[in-house]
Formats: sequence, structure tokens, C-alpha cells
Amino acid sequence: MLLHKEFYYIRHGQTDWNAKGLMQGFTDIPLNDTGRKQAYEAAESIKHVKIQTICASPLGRALETAQILNQVLNCEIVIIDDLKEAGFGNQEGLVDDGWFEAWKDGEFTPEGAETRQVFIERAANAVNTAINRPGPVLIAAHGGLYGAIKHHFDLPDYEPLPNCALCHHTPPNLESPIWQRRFVNKIN
Repeated sequence: MLLHKEFYYIRHGQTDWNAKGLMQGFTDIPLNDTGRKQAYEAAESIKHVKIQTICASPLGRALETAQILNQVLNCEIVIIDDLKEAGFGNQEGLVDDGWFEAWKDGEFTPEGAETRQVFIERAANAVNTAINRPGPVLIAAHGGLYGAIKHHFDLPDYEPLPNCALCHHTPPNLESPIWQRRFVNKIN
């Protein structure tokens, strides 16, 4: 269960492996030029928002995205190890040949990978650690991590978060009994 606190979330910019459809997981693949451009465009769309803390995955693609955003936000960046992407074991660097859906359903775990349930628990705990910091908080992390926490938002799991999509999340309240998500930037 997520703490009922407002927060922002951004998936890192594009990497060469994203462009090729390769599974990244713990493999530390840097942003490519397109990913950096996406991060700078996202920075333009968030520069008016008063973010107090950026919490980032330690993986370079998410951390560099956070650092680019921080050029306009000028706030503290806190690295939280558990905001890393899921560990996909021996499937990292390969194209998904159908195993990923079975992993998401808890029916298959690649050799050396985290189980889906362990990942979901790690993701929720990491997001709670992040949003317990002085806020509003911006989390700069990964698409898989966002997928692991989406069930708290009552959003379909088949809807992937695009690179550098920046979302604002508002917890349930008297006006809305479910989490609300609003995209802050246009997604190409």
C-alpha cells in the first residue's frame, strides 16, 4: 500500500537498449542523445512546479534524467537503491520473447532474476521511502518500477509509461476515492 501523499514520477529518457527493445533491468545503460533531449524537454514542462526533493534510482539512465531536471528545479537529489528497475537475470540485454508476461503473472522467473512479488514489494517500499521525504517529491526511475506500483492507482498494467513521461499523482480523497494521475508533459 502506498502512503497517501502527492508525488510526481518520471521514467528515465531513452537509451540505446530501449530503442532496440532490449530488456535492461539492473544493467546500467546510459541515456542516448534522444533520451537527453527528452529529459531537457521534460525539465521545461516542470520548471514551474515547486519540487522539494528528487528521489532517483542509482542507475545512470534515471540518475542523469534527475540531474537534467534538477538544472531547473534546484533541489536535493536523494538516491534510493530500491528504486532500481527489476532484476531480469539472464534475460537482460535480450528482446522479450514472451517471458515477460509470464513473469508479470508470477508464472515464470528467469535465472538470476527477482520474482515479480519480491519486486512489487520492493517497489512499493521504495516509493513510500521516497514520498516520505520533504515534498512534493519527484521520483526519477524506471518503467518497470512504475508498472509494479500501478495497481495502487487502479491503472491497467498493459499501459506502459513512455520514456520521460512526467506524471503527477494525487492520493484518494473526499472528491475521488482512487488515485488520480495527470500527465504534466506532452508525450511524443
